[in-house]
Parts: sequence; C-alpha cells; structure tokens
Amino acid sequence: MLADTVRFSWVDGPGNRYVLFLQGCNFNCTACHNPHTIPLVTHRARLVNVADVLAELRPLHHFLSGITVSGGEATLQHRFVHDLFLAVKSEAELAHLTTFLDTNGSAPVSTWDLLLPVTDGAMVDLKALDPDLHIALTDSPNDDVKLSIQRLAEAGKLHEVRLLLVPGVNDTDDQLRRTANWLLSVDPAMRIKVIGFRGHGVRASARHWPEATAERRREWQSVLRQAGVRRLDLV
Repeated sequence: MLADTVRFSWVDGPGNRYVLFLQGCNFNCTACHNPHTIPLVTHRARLVNVADVLAELRPLHHFLSGITVSGGEATLQHRFVHDLFLAVKSEAELAHLTTFLDTNGSAPVSTWDLLLPVTDGAMVDLKALDPDLHIALTDSPNDDVKLSIQRLAEAGKLHEVRLLLVPGVNDTDDQLRRTANWLLSVDPAMRIKVIGFRGHGVRASARHWPEATAERRREWQSVLRQAGVRRLDLV
C-alpha cells in the first residue's frame, strides 16, 4: 500500500531522490508528522506493484541519484521493498540509482537478512535511547531499533541516525550525552542528524509541545559536540 510519492527530494537521503511513502506503521508516535500514514489501510492509500514504480522511474532516472522508501514504516512491506530494489538494480538504465530506506528500525533480523543485499543505505530514527521513554513516545520498545542500528553499522549500510528532539520531553543534556555515547560506541564516525520538533501537521495530543528555539538548538549542538559527535547535522 502506497501513501504518496515525491518525485524529487533533497532531504530523504543523499542527492536528488525519488521517494515512496508506504502506508502503515508499527509505531504510534505522538510526535508523528505524517499521522495519516500510521493505519495499515486508509481510503487515501493505493495499491501499487513494482512494475508501476519502475514505469514512474524510467522517465526521471537521468535527474535522480536514487530511490528512498519511507513511510509509515517501510520494513513492514519488506518483500515489496526487496523486489523493488532488486528490480532497480537489475535494470540497466536504473542500475545507477542508489537504494535507501528511511526506517524506525523496528525490523527483526530476518527482515534485514532479506533487505541488506539490495539496500545501499538506511536512515534510522531513534526516538529515545531510554526504554521507558521510547515506549511513552511510540507505544513500542526500542530493543529492535538498537539492534538494527548495530546491524546496519556492522554491514556498512547505516547512512545516519536521526534524533527527533522535543524540548522538555526527550532533550535533557544527560539524555543527549547518553545517546551520543551509545551511538559512538557503535560507530565512532556515526553521522547524526538532529531534527527539532515542529508542530505543523501533528496530532492534537502533541500540539501543546514547544518547538525548539535557536538557542536550544545551539545547546543541543554543544552537548553533542562535547560528547564527541563530529558528523552532526541540525535541521
């Protein structure tokens, strides 16, 4: 099930990318900016197959660096993603396109066993390192998320880890330091992207949360730099 596509994007992985947003997510994040993609089925989503996507890609391939599958949660439809990435790599005029996933990292080992051979990179969201806080924010534990980060890093397929920070919710200096220390223990050269919470498009339950000020963003940057993070982006 497909929620939407973006034909050209510079924010969903390296270069200019074609992005598919799949319908359905196994997290129920309070801060989700695309809550309409959480249900597995909605009247807005549509069924597509690999041939449909390839037909969209062919006229655009000269202008693209790659394809990214996002969501919702892309790995819930892992067999479709596998078949799509394999088809892209098998077709001469599309083979130059890199294949990326934007994921919450909740996939089991068996899913990564299927996807890693055809995936060039992944961006993983880490909502919170603390298990209890992660459950509070997503209604789900983070055990598989942490294992996925480790597995992707070991395979050389982890493009970056993304931290969505909400002032006063998951952004204390201690939380940031512990998160940075754990990520750098996985890979000392870890690329980390910090995304400040924005209220646009979120559900009513998160609309009272504050957005980050420029001063608070500078404080995040300082804490993470002091913790040893060298590859850091703030958006």
